[in-house]
Amino acid sequence: MFHTGRFFRDVPCPLRDACDRPICLFSHNFTPVPAPAPTRVVPAKRHAPPELDPPPPSRPSSANAERPTKLRRTGPAAKPVAIPTASSSPTGVPVLAINAGQSKIPVSMRQKMLKSLYDHFVTLYNAVLPQDPSLASEHAQRHEQEIYERTTTATYRNTVITSITALKKRPSPTSLTHPSIGTAGDLAARRKESETLTSLRLTRSELEPLLLTYEDQLRWNYVVDIPVEWGPGGESPTADGEIFTCERCKEPYAVRPLDHSPTIAKACTYHWGKALYRSIGGERTRTYTCCSQTADGHAEGCARGPHVFYETDPSLLHARYPFSETQSITSSALDIAALDCEMIYTIGGFRIARVSVVDVSGEEVFDEFIKLDDGVKVVDLNTRFSGIHPEEYAARSVLPLESIRRALARFISADTILIGHALDNDLRALRLVHRRVVDTAALFPHSRGPPYRRALRDLTKEYLSRTIQEGGGSKGHSSVEDSVASLDLVKWFVLNKKTKPDTEDAGGSRGGSGGKALLSKT
Repeated sequence: MFHTGRFFRDVPCPLRDACDRPICLFSHNFTPVPAPAPTRVVPAKRHAPPELDPPPPSRPSSANAERPTKLRRTGPAAKPVAIPTASSSPTGVPVLAINAGQSKIPVSMRQKMLKSLYDHFVTLYNAVLPQDPSLASEHAQRHEQEIYERTTTATYRNTVITSITALKKRPSPTSLTHPSIGTAGDLAARRKESETLTSLRLTRSELEPLLLTYEDQLRWNYVVDIPVEWGPGGESPTADGEIFTCERCKEPYAVRPLDHSPTIAKACTYHWGKALYRSIGGERTRTYTCCSQTADGHAEGCARGPHVFYETDPSLLHARYPFSETQSITSSALDIAALDCEMIYTIGGFRIARVSVVDVSGEEVFDEFIKLDDGVKVVDLNTRFSGIHPEEYAARSVLPLESIRRALARFISADTILIGHALDNDLRALRLVHRRVVDTAALFPHSRGPPYRRALRDLTKEYLSRTIQEGGGSKGHSSVEDSVASLDLVKWFVLNKKTKPDTEDAGGSRGGSGGKALLSKT
């Protein structure tokens, strides 16, 4: 049977009052329904005259309220940016706090990759994290950001995986200045700077403004003249048997060679490090860098060895071994050279044991050990700082200083520009007077001014992101390595500063020379 579903309930019955159906499909409510208002059809705007296109009716006042500022567009649409911030502890996995709508890579994927990077940085930095617990977290976050900025959605994940593979191949760092420390961007920047320094070839015209003047050399404790009253020199080559105050422990002693007596040879107890101020528990405390003991005058020395003495008076040095000036120009002499020396303690004071020279490109041209003159005996090879071991010194020290200086004259003339760090010490050890010098101790002066100077290893770390002199007690320094470091520091200065610092204003103190200040080459 057909079901109406009351489809016709609103349709008036066509029979009206004459309908006799018991159940009618149609409506018998004949109350007239007002016809709907006719709909006005308005042509498209381009055809409608102005008078037929009335303004839209005004909205209620609540609708006219100004949109909230944060929802209103005030300028052209900005490109999506996603700068992460760490919301976790600095020693844990960093958590990206990013607006998901501004990141071109899904935040969940970025967080997963960031955690993987962090885990591998923790493994790589295992030996140095106790010194800086937040290092892995900071570098993982910067590393991920570097990758995000240079990749697309399609390449992001594979680039992270490639970076992790590179992290696994890095050698484990042993210090916070190790070449393996840093993000991929850090390592690339250091490589680029190193290549720039290597390719730079210094010229005389670039170095002339950096030469120390006569007055500068006096201020930095150079020996600039050989007075007539000093005589020919060399009349007192040793101080064997004389009483001196030990440079290390400050106790008086009689000068003796190393092999004179085992008891005397080990009579000195001292600190080989410097006493510097540190903040401990909110208080400034002066402690030794070698053993961290407090320098209160009661700390027992952390090292034992022979008593030694060190002389600074040029006239006394001249009496031990005579000074001379560098010779006039020769055809084989270098225009520019970097020089460094290693010294040892003897019964004739602090004497040179090794001298190294590199040319303007950093290539080694001279590296010789120096045999002590007859009657001058070793007291301490100073291996911790000189890097010279007894077996090596015995095997390689063949020529005396006079022969070495004649050989050096083939590379260094009076016109050669010498580069070095605290060159006054090296020239004293060589007993040479040379007036054309560029000294990195003066280019990068200590805040307290001369005679204080910053350590070469600190300058190299700060400006070249390079670690030198890591051998410690077993290896010590290398005069070739130090020569190259001084040369590269001058290159950096020429590339970045271009002007000579005013050593007059380098610091507030310009006091006289002292043994400790003169020894602070390293």
